[in-house]
Amino acid sequence: MTGAWAVQAMPSTRLDALLATGAHLSGLLAGYGMVVMLLLMARVPAIEHGVGADVLARWHALGGRYVLTLVGAHVLLALLGFTVYTGTDVVSAGRAVLGYPALAAATAGTLLLLLVGVVSARIVRHRVRHETWRTVHLLTYLATSLAFAHEVVGPDVSGLPILAWLWSSIHAQVVVLLLWYRCVVPIRQTLRHRLRVVDIRTEGPGVVSVVIAGDRVNELHAQAGQFFRWRFLTRRLWATALPFSLSASPQADTLRITVKALGDHTRRVRRLRPGVRVVATGPFGAMTAHRRTRRKVLLLAGGVGITPMRALFETLPGGPGDIVLLYRANSPDELVLRHELEAIAVGRQAGLHYLLGSSLGEHNPLAPALLSRLVPDLAERDVFLCGPPGMTTAAVTALQKAGVPKSRIHSETFAF
Repeated sequence: MTGAWAVQAMPSTRLDALLATGAHLSGLLAGYGMVVMLLLMARVPAIEHGVGADVLARWHALGGRYVLTLVGAHVLLALLGFTVYTGTDVVSAGRAVLGYPALAAATAGTLLLLLVGVVSARIVRHRVRHETWRTVHLLTYLATSLAFAHEVVGPDVSGLPILAWLWSSIHAQVVVLLLWYRCVVPIRQTLRHRLRVVDIRTEGPGVVSVVIAGDRVNELHAQAGQFFRWRFLTRRLWATALPFSLSASPQADTLRITVKALGDHTRRVRRLRPGVRVVATGPFGAMTAHRRTRRKVLLLAGGVGITPMRALFETLPGGPGDIVLLYRANSPDELVLRHELEAIAVGRQAGLHYLLGSSLGEHNPLAPALLSRLVPDLAERDVFLCGPPGMTTAAVTALQKAGVPKSRIHSETFAF
C-alpha cells in the first residue's frame, strides 16, 4: 500500500497537497488494516492452529486500535486539506464533502467503526452484555463494505487498473473465507455430524461436564488441548457461540466439555438436558501435542483452565515422571475434575501437585523457588500453560525466572 501511494504521490510544498498526501497514505493503510483484521477473525484453520485463537484475538484488538487511529488521521487530514484547498471553514468543507455519495458512505463507515471501537474499549466492554458487544461488533462488516465503496472510486485505487483489480481481489478472497469458515463449514458440520447432548454430569459446586455425541465425530479431527465454539439449540443459548475446551480425550463418537458457572450462559449450560441439539464450530487452538519439543513436559493450569490440561495429561505420550501437572487454585473446593486427575496420575505414574492459596499473602504458590522444588528439572521441560489472564502472566514470569526459555512456554489465556 505504501508503494502504491508512493508511485502516485505528486511532490509539492503546498499545504493542501501535503495534507491530501497524508490523507491518501493513512486511508490506504487503514483500508488494508481492516481487511487484515477480518482475515484474522475468519477462523481459517491453518491460521488458528498455527498461531492460536488467543494470540489472534490479541492481534485483532491491537489492529483495531491502529485502524481507528489511521481512520481518524485520514478523516482529519482530508478535511483540513479540503478546507485549505477551497478556502472555506471546516464546517462548510464538511458539508461539501458529504455531498459526494462515496464520501458519505465512507463517513457512515467511519461512524460505525467508531461505535465498534467505543463498545470494544476495555472500560466499556466489561459493562455491556456479550450479545450487545457481539451485535455491535458485527457492524464491522458493514463498515468495511462502506469503506470499500469509497476506496475503489478514490484516486489512489482507481488511478491504477492493476491496483484496482488487486484491491478488489483481496477483498473478495477475504469475503469468501469469511462466508466459508463462519457460515458454510458450521452448517455442513451440523448436518454431517448431528451432534446432541447425551449426558450431564455434576463435577462439583457450579461445575458440570457435558457429553456430546454424534455421527463420525472422529472426522472432526479434534485433539486434546483444543476447543470448539458451541451453540446449544435451546431458547436462551442458541444465539451465542460459547468457547469451551475439550476436557477429555476425543472419542470416536463423543466429545466432552466441562463448564463452571461464571455468568448467565454458563449457568444455563447446567440446565441442559439430553437430546438438545448442538452446533459446534472447530476445532480451534494451537496448544496441542504438536507444540511439544522435549520428552519431558510440565502442564500448568489455573481455574477452569484445567480442562485442556486434563485432556493433555491423559493423552501426551510419556513414561514415568515425563509428564507433571501443577494445578493452581485458591482452595481445595475450587479444584475441578480432581478425582480424574488423580486416577490419571496413578495410572500413568505422572506427577500431580496442587498449588493452593492466595497470591496476595506471603506464600506465593507460583514462586519460582517453589516451582523448581516441585519440578527439579523444570528448566529442561516444555511447559503448557492455561488459565485466567492474571494467573497466566504471573506464571510466565515465574517460569522464566526459574530458567524456562520463553520459546518453550506454550500458553493459552482462558477468559470468558
